Order: sequence, then structure tokens, then C-alpha cells
Amino acid sequence: MREVPDALPSSVERVRLAVSLVPEGRVASYGDIGALAGVGPRQVGAIMREASEGLAWWRIVSHDGVLVPLASARPHWDAEGIVVRPDGRGCRMRAYRADLAELAAEYRFAAAERGWGVATD
Repeated sequence: MREVPDALPSSVERVRLAVSLVPEGRVASYGDIGALAGVGPRQVGAIMREASEGLAWWRIVSHDGVLVPLASARPHWDAEGIVVRPDGRGCRMRAYRADLAELAAEYRFAAAERGWGVATD
């Protein structure tokens, strides 16, 4: 029988954890983060607008690699080796997307370390 934690983490805590695990030089979509944290992509966007302080917000992009505040993100992307695609709107997801299986495994491990109940396959 699995032990149930005293208090479940908020959606903000879950999203912040997932975002914190995206490795340098890689990106994840709002949907990718939402799938890990158990929320929808729009909720991830709202949380990122309100509670992304201290997080690598520039690593979270739309499903097609577009990042609206790209001008603000450019110094970070340049430092991490993320190349802007020719249309100047974002990056190529195929080239820079984080390994989602690895990200999910890291999320489960980090959540377990915090005593959060996380469903496994």
C-alpha cells in the first residue's frame, strides 16, 4: 500500500518542479510541463506568468518551439546554445526538446524525494 502524503503539492509547486528539471540547452513545451505536473498547458502558462521567478522560463515554449518574449530570452538561448530558427520566432523542437522520458523519470524521483504521491505507469 502506497503512503499518502499529508499535504498534496499545489499546481504551482508541481509546475515549478517540472520547469526546474528542464536541462540547460533544451526546451519543453507548456503541454510537456503540464503532462508532468498534472495540469493543462494554459494553466502552465498562467503559472509561468505569475510564479516563474528563479526559474529558467526561457526553456518553456509553445508546442512548435515559439517563444513570445524571444528578445528577452535570446541572451539565455545564446549562452545555452539554442539556435533560433530561420523565421526568428523560436527554436526547432526536434533539435532542442528535452528527452521527455528522462524528464518524466527525473520528475517522479524529485517528487518522491519531496514526499509527493506521483502516479507511475
